[in-house]
Parts: sequence; C-alpha cells; structure tokens
Amino acid sequence: MDRVALITGGSRGIGAATALLAATQGWKVAVNYTAQAAAADEVVRTIRERGGEAFAVQADVADEAQVLAMFKAVDERFGRLTALVNNAGVVDLTSRVEDMSVARLKRMFDINVIGSIVCAREAIRRMSTRHGGGGGAIVNVSSAAARLGAPGQYVDYAAAKGAIDVFTLGLAKEVAAEGIRVNAVRPGLIETDIHASGGIPDRVQQLAHLVPMQRGGSAEEVAHAICWLMSPEASYTTMSLVDVSGGR
Repeated sequence: MDRVALITGGSRGIGAATALLAATQGWKVAVNYTAQAAAADEVVRTIRERGGEAFAVQADVADEAQVLAMFKAVDERFGRLTALVNNAGVVDLTSRVEDMSVARLKRMFDINVIGSIVCAREAIRRMSTRHGGGGGAIVNVSSAAARLGAPGQYVDYAAAKGAIDVFTLGLAKEVAAEGIRVNAVRPGLIETDIHASGGIPDRVQQLAHLVPMQRGGSAEEVAHAICWLMSPEASYTTMSLVDVSGGR
C-alpha cells in the first residue's frame, strides 16, 4: 500500500521541512497551505525534482467545507491516506491576557485546535479499521509553550497547544485498537518565521540563553521527530508527547 501523508501548513517552516523529509522516505505528500501558494508550489517542485510525488492543496483548516474538499482532493489524487500531520497553526502579536480580544481567541482556537480536530476526524474516517481502512498515524504539532505557559506573550497560544496535548492523549486511546497511532511533537525555540508573525522576528536569538543547549532548533530537527512518529519504526509508539526543545 502506498504511504500517503497530508501535512497541513506545509508551505513553510516545520511543515515544509517535514514534507521534504517525508518525500525522501518514500511518502506521497499532499502539501496543504492557506494563502502562500507560491511557497507551497516551491516545496512541491523541490520534492518532484528529487524524484518524489507531491501536490499542493489549498484549505483553511478553520473552515470545515475547505477541510472536506482538501481530503477529497487527496483521496482523488493519491488514494487512501495513511498519515496526517496536524501542523497548521498561528500565533498572534505578543499580548497580556487582559488585552486579548474575543476575536483573537476565537481565531487562535479555530485554527490551532478545532482545525486539528476536524482534520483528525477526516483522517480517522479513512484510516480506521472500523471504516475499512488499513490503519495509519496522526502526528499533532504542539509546542513547549503548553508546558511553559508563555506568560506576557502568548498565553492563548500556549492554552491552545495544551488542548492539543490533551486531544492527543484522548484520541490515541480512542483509536489504538483501530490501527491508528496518535502522537504529538512539542517543538521549543525553533528557527522559523512564525516568530515574525508574533512581532518578535529575533525571538530565538533573544531567548537562546534560556535553553540548556544554548541554541534554537531547526525545522529539520523537528521534522525528523515527526517523520519517525509517522514511520513503521514507531509501530509501538502512541499517546506520546515528544519534546524537541533543547532541554527547555
């Protein structure tokens, strides 16, 4: 059976690194993006140049109709899904909780939490032996912020990622007997452009001294953990929260 992976938020950062690595390991990769079509197309082009199979698929994971269309596109292009990487996510500008609007909070949870759950739902409908599937793997991208709380900066983001941790644990138990493994990675301070989205483009350099390893991590280092959790080498691993955080 072909190994087919859907990576949400696959046009940049950790998602792009995971798509590129997975393709070298023999996965057919669907690269999801919301707005950055050119970046997603570049990831796909690179994969194809290296002999892999990939295509880009647009969908905002906060919109159920778009999620359904995305999964249908993967079905039609590559066949039955065998791995989902719930990587799509957002941060917002740094803020104290007392200054956060409801609109900000809804956006944070619609994308980071509800979007991941809806994507997992659709993956389960394709992977679960209860539905005639052959099993598979779901890897949720959480954050070390779920442990640290991100006070004064992104408490809402940390809370959303805490929800992802709990979702991972519960879902893993729910579908373990149906051939589906569910795990999460919790990246720490990683060199990606998500920090610029939060208004602190040099955040890694500012905080690297707090990391026991005294440096930020790379998207590729996180991608290796994700791809291992997707792989048969992790066949007895489920309900795990894997920290990729340099010890912090």
